[in-house]
Amino acid sequence: MARVLTRLRTRNHAKLHSGYGKRPIVRVARWVLTLVIVAAGALSSAVPGHAQPTLAQIEDELDAQWRKLEPVIEQYNKVHSELKVNQKKAAELDERIRPLSLQADLAAAEIGEVANRYYRTGPSSEFNALLKSGSPTSLADQLMVLDRISSRRQQQVAAVLDTRDRYLSEKQALDALIARQQAQDEELAARRKAIDADIERLEQARAAAYQTAGYTGGSGVSGPCPAVSVGGAAGTAVRTACAQIGKPYVWGATGPSSFDCSGLTQYAWASAGVQLTHFTGSQWNQGVPVGRAEALPGDLVFFFSDLHHVGMYIGNGLMVHAPRAGQPVQIENIDHMPLVGFRRVG
Repeated sequence: MARVLTRLRTRNHAKLHSGYGKRPIVRVARWVLTLVIVAAGALSSAVPGHAQPTLAQIEDELDAQWRKLEPVIEQYNKVHSELKVNQKKAAELDERIRPLSLQADLAAAEIGEVANRYYRTGPSSEFNALLKSGSPTSLADQLMVLDRISSRRQQQVAAVLDTRDRYLSEKQALDALIARQQAQDEELAARRKAIDADIERLEQARAAAYQTAGYTGGSGVSGPCPAVSVGGAAGTAVRTACAQIGKPYVWGATGPSSFDCSGLTQYAWASAGVQLTHFTGSQWNQGVPVGRAEALPGDLVFFFSDLHHVGMYIGNGLMVHAPRAGQPVQIENIDHMPLVGFRRVG
């Protein structure tokens, strides 16, 4: 019995070392490996790779972020322009009020002095002709003459004071408005640093992306404007706008070396003798509505529902505009942005 058990153990040991017992293990290992490969393939197909963004995608992202900044810039332009206008009005009112106050004070002082002198020393030389002519013979007559003269002077003083007080009332209201606008102007100016930082960040991202792609251009055209067959003020404005192509965008700038969007249109039309406010919303209201089919070179073309961007139409669906930081004044198709309408000025 012991011999039989010994033989069985020896036979099994020999089979184990001969490889006979390895086949099931190999088959399992191969099956597991196949599952791993299949799973890995399925996983790789389920998780897409991170493709590099196209140049168009880069520009679209920058445009989207810029659209958040430009309304703030135009709001600053609005407040700053209105503040300058109202400060000028306040200065003009001051110029009107000062002589009126002086005139009223002098007239009132003169009335008091004449009355005081008359009752102390008798009539002065200015009344002698009346008082010695034989008409006002009594003291009562003399007093009546003085009273009439004094009344006329008082009426004149009252009229001057009324005008002065009206101007003072206007100036008080204007001063209150200026105070509010100055607070807004300072608040928006304080945001300039943050805006400049955002612009710098966007430009660095743009430069890096374009450098990686081996491209440095923008989406617009920097060449000369096509021939414009329009004369008069509109022709002057268009030629001036076209002459600025290639100059940099700087927010709040009105030329001559740099521009923002409303600064460019203001500058161009100023060369033709038409004064526009440095704010897109005001420029929209300063013009006459024009349909797209009737639009002519020189018309202003506005974009976005809040009118925060404007360009100078040059015909054939093209405009000259200052797009944004990092992109100079250039020619672009008006359908590149959501168009709101046209306005004719001049």
